[in-house]
Amino acid sequence: MQNVQLLIHGQSVNSSSAQTFERISPIDGTVASVASAATLEDVDQAIESAHRAFNIWSKLSPTERRLRLLKAADLMDQKTEQFIQIGMRETGSTATWYGFNVHLAANMLREAAAMTTQIDGSIIPSDVPGNLAMGIRVPCGVIVGMAPWNAPVILATRALAMPLACGNTVVLKASEACPATHRLIAEVLLEAGLGEGVVNVITHSATDAPQIVERLISHPLTKRINFTGSTHVGKIIAETAAKYLKPVLLELGGKAPVVVLDKANLEDAVNAVAFGAFFNQGQICMSTERVLVDEQIADQFIEKLIEKTKTIQAANPLQGNYPLGVLESEKAANRLHHLLEDAQTKGADLPLGINIQGAMMQPTIIVNITQEMKLYREESFAPVCTIQRFKTDEEAIQLANDSEFGLSSAVFSQDIVQALAVAKQIESGICHINGATVHDEAQMPFGGVKQSGYGRFGSKASVAEFTELRWITIQTTPRHYPI
Repeated sequence: MQNVQLLIHGQSVNSSSAQTFERISPIDGTVASVASAATLEDVDQAIESAHRAFNIWSKLSPTERRLRLLKAADLMDQKTEQFIQIGMRETGSTATWYGFNVHLAANMLREAAAMTTQIDGSIIPSDVPGNLAMGIRVPCGVIVGMAPWNAPVILATRALAMPLACGNTVVLKASEACPATHRLIAEVLLEAGLGEGVVNVITHSATDAPQIVERLISHPLTKRINFTGSTHVGKIIAETAAKYLKPVLLELGGKAPVVVLDKANLEDAVNAVAFGAFFNQGQICMSTERVLVDEQIADQFIEKLIEKTKTIQAANPLQGNYPLGVLESEKAANRLHHLLEDAQTKGADLPLGINIQGAMMQPTIIVNITQEMKLYREESFAPVCTIQRFKTDEEAIQLANDSEFGLSSAVFSQDIVQALAVAKQIESGICHINGATVHDEAQMPFGGVKQSGYGRFGSKASVAEFTELRWITIQTTPRHYPI
């Protein structure tokens, strides 16, 4: 069991109320971690600490910030096993998933380090004689990052890596589902020498979330917010940020479609769909939820996908190296059971049936889904994929876009011209041709459209998210004024 304290100005402290909350492991129902339940006073102290540290961190040379971030990346790699052991118990996923998390998160720190000298500006032509006009980017101040539990090391690191590279300081609101995992990231950064208050961590109970989030956003010293999570909560974040005129970056839910065209390589498509739909138990914002297959090849594709899926087993990740672990909670599993039963009673075919025990769910395929079924619209966030047939490319595009979400997507065809024509018409922030919907790299512009949010993470693309663009002029000669 992990005991998790708040991290404020480089010090581990209990909540000012001395209250705590427990994170129950979805694997076996034991207590995975006990964390401090922050109060509004604690939030204020964390933000004020970050504000004080900003005056130091923002004035460091870009090379000095780079060196500290690079050291943090190396330390993160060295602590891979620690992240794996803590993470598995808190959220129930596999060692493979957490190892991948640490690897990508460390690379995010390295990419952010590389960007410290790439935050440039411009000289802008002015019509005023003798006037030198510049557009320069400067740090904003205190950034609040809110990260979820599903890819905890990747997404919490992403919430702070580029803000730090740009010269900001950060208050990280840890997920109540993985407080120890998120706290460990901040410990890595502190050990790397970023300095007291540069990164602060707030943990809180689920019942306190509304007031904690409100204070994090509304505090006068908070300059910007980034949030990764559900669309439902994202709308609350956006509304609150708008109320206080705070810019916010939102990366929200998804229901990623894969379009398998008639000229697709079926083996490649099946492997990508199985990976995209089932990796991390389908608990990824980019997870493949909808598979749209040309009717000419649909039967063959379905047969191959069923056979592939039979080889992918969910089990207790603490008892062996299984492909899949368990869902985040039994509550999530119960929700999925209801969604699957709803689809089944309304005529869907489930060739592998429904196999859910506690929080453990085996991969599930649903054929012949229709709009009347709840699962047609709702994000499953589980190892589930639905399959629909289409007759024409135009129908495939219509089906792909028949969703409120627009994060990731994919198109499969050996005819690249055909695939690109379809990809251009899919309403999503990301589209991969002949690749899985689950794909992330630190340097890529990552974000969605529609109900999947706005703004972009990813080194160069996120510089604008975490800096202020200022217009500065120098009048080099006497200027004539009309009065």
